[in-house]
Amino acid sequence: MKKYLDLFGLSDKIDYKIEILAGITVSLALIPEAVAFAMIAGLSPLTGLYAAFMVGLVTSIIGGRPGMISGATGAVAVILVALAVSHGAEYIFAAVVLAGLIQIAAGVLKLGKLMRLVPHPVIFGFVNGLAVIIFMSQLDQFKTSSGDWLTGEPLYILLGLVILTMAIIWGLPKFSKKIPASLVAIVTIFAIVVVFGIETKTVGDIASIQGGFPPFHIPQIPLTGEAFMVILPYSVIMAGVGLIESLLTLNIIDEITETRGNGNQEAVAQGTANIFSGFFSGMGGCAMIGQSLINVSSGARTRISGIVAAVMLLVFIMFGSEMIELLPMAALTGLMIMVAIGTFEWASLRTFNRMPISDLFVMVMVTLVTAVLHNLALAVLVGVIIAALVFAWDNAKRIRARKHVDEEGTKHYEIYGPLFFGSISVFNSKFDILNDPAEIIIDFKESRVVDMSAIEALNKITERYSKVGKKVHLKHLSKDCRKMLQNADAIIDVNVLEDPTYKMALDTI
Repeated sequence: MKKYLDLFGLSDKIDYKIEILAGITVSLALIPEAVAFAMIAGLSPLTGLYAAFMVGLVTSIIGGRPGMISGATGAVAVILVALAVSHGAEYIFAAVVLAGLIQIAAGVLKLGKLMRLVPHPVIFGFVNGLAVIIFMSQLDQFKTSSGDWLTGEPLYILLGLVILTMAIIWGLPKFSKKIPASLVAIVTIFAIVVVFGIETKTVGDIASIQGGFPPFHIPQIPLTGEAFMVILPYSVIMAGVGLIESLLTLNIIDEITETRGNGNQEAVAQGTANIFSGFFSGMGGCAMIGQSLINVSSGARTRISGIVAAVMLLVFIMFGSEMIELLPMAALTGLMIMVAIGTFEWASLRTFNRMPISDLFVMVMVTLVTAVLHNLALAVLVGVIIAALVFAWDNAKRIRARKHVDEEGTKHYEIYGPLFFGSISVFNSKFDILNDPAEIIIDFKESRVVDMSAIEALNKITERYSKVGKKVHLKHLSKDCRKMLQNADAIIDVNVLEDPTYKMALDTI
């Protein structure tokens, strides 16, 4: 029995009450965001809600990270805006299905492991940027429908309700954690507004959420190469952004829960969810860090909470829309502001005097790109590229050569540090070709030939020594380095001379 429980991220010590209540809380928080993201993409509010239901349900059942919440997201909405304007909703649904197929392929090919290449400063910057986005997005609730800031009594009422929501979420866990503080805050604010007849903005003021079960619908686009090329760029970007956001969220939830998720399984689940979403009139989506943090901070740790959240969202759409539309936006705004505060890596601010300048630069840059451009994939890509260039620059300066002449008059160059495109210039400067004896040995016991640029550098060195009648021996090359040299022999002339004395040494690594 335990084996089957583990398979679904369950255990015999589950607090089902916490899981169910956390799921209900998340479902309430999903509604305004799903509606808002659909409207950003120029689609019907139900398109976002259907995506939140379908993506959330599928990923909760088969995803690689129990407790993580997925649904319609702003990152996906921003990508689909141009396609919605130029070609309409049918092309959106087709692009979502194709993006799902791409994500499944990424999971099957185990590309989730590429997240290992994302440095910690990039993750810090990503999380901090998301926190800023979540906070800034809540400021719209303090504006009128015409875009002007609220003033007078409406502003004071909204501020009071938001602050009260935040106070309950902050203070209740200090007394009891049996019921999620977020749910208590929402119910309390709802009761206050209804009992005292307070006039304030509600979910229904954004849009109606009334609807039926998501209808099965095959996207009506021409089955032509031209139509495929229209949706392909959007699908590729959506798949990439969705996987980046999902896998980074997975890593964050891993750290919070001190457990380990499966990135490749999550990629397959996200792809499957988007295929279902596209065929059931949804706009597609990915992991949602805000709702995931609400879920885990409420005490949820299994798939149950995510399934409950998705099912309750559908129940609200089909049967409870009138009640849910009465929910004060102040309660949801206060909840999301607390999520933003909890999302921000405050510990990263304490590292400013301890981290290398390059890491601080990467972290700040990713935060700014995420917060200003709202482009999560670009932010991560920029961070990884900068971190990679800094790493290459630092390692380029670390190559060294110890030199000595043995009893037989042979000069040894003992290289340490990686030999790659960035360190070639320093490597070449270590050799005194004209004044060296007739034989030299370049020892790579503490080094490594990394790329084609390094092979070309070795070729040039041996050529220069050969022109002045001197012999070069390469010692302690690892098997993969020697294989690289042999493979390159057909491309460039690798002039390596081997002495039988050193063949045993060549095979020792």
